Amino acid sequence: MQIPEKLSEIIKIAKKVCVLTGAGISAESGIPTFRSGGNSFVWKGMPFEQISSAQMVRDDLDAVWEWFDYRRKIYKDCQPNAGHIALADWENRFEYFNLITQNVDGLHERAGSKNVLELHGNINHSKCERCEKVYEMSAEDVPHKPETCEICGEKVRPDVVLFGEMLPFEIFQKAENKSRDCDLFFIVGTSALVYPAAGLAEIAKYSGATLIEINPEETPVTSFCDFTLKGKAGEILPLL
Repeated sequence: MQIPEKLSEIIKIAKKVCVLTGAGISAESGIPTFRSGGNSFVWKGMPFEQISSAQMVRDDLDAVWEWFDYRRKIYKDCQPNAGHIALADWENRFEYFNLITQNVDGLHERAGSKNVLELHGNINHSKCERCEKVYEMSAEDVPHKPETCEICGEKVRPDVVLFGEMLPFEIFQKAENKSRDCDLFFIVGTSALVYPAAGLAEIAKYSGATLIEINPEETPVTSFCDFTLKGKAGEILPLL
């Protein structure tokens, strides 16, 4: 792909860069999206949206953990791709760089990114709902551990945002502030359908940032992007 000369010049002088990534960048590493073509993955008779819901945590936490441990087992064999690695390099390239992701797979950190705002949490973290202590698990911890909180004895749950839950206020507020205060905003591998995360691109655009989309397909934000680079993140990001 030929990168537009004007975009190359803009990137050269940029000081404040913000990137929002979605499921597309991780799909290139073999991470299943669980929702595609209008269909939803079914786990033991339950649609993805049901087994990954706050209601299921209340009704059957053991079933939720069985599902998340299954996903973690898949994820541990997936490796960061060239897109993840390019973004990790950008931390040293730009004076101010912020990476925001909707993904829970932890591939950005494994690629070397140090400061990632994980809007939806991390599949390798668990937390206690009573005292809110967070536990970090290794990829080898399948099934998960610990099962109960070492402080209060309550069962722990996956530390991810489930259907029926709000995004963590503090993390999303940081993401909003970073989006509002950048020269360039990249929206990479996301359908731009899931709000409020999709609204970050709009915040950046209306705050004066140049908006660049990287995606194989058109999305709802394509029409108001300044540049649209059609293709895979793992192929395009290294070119930039």
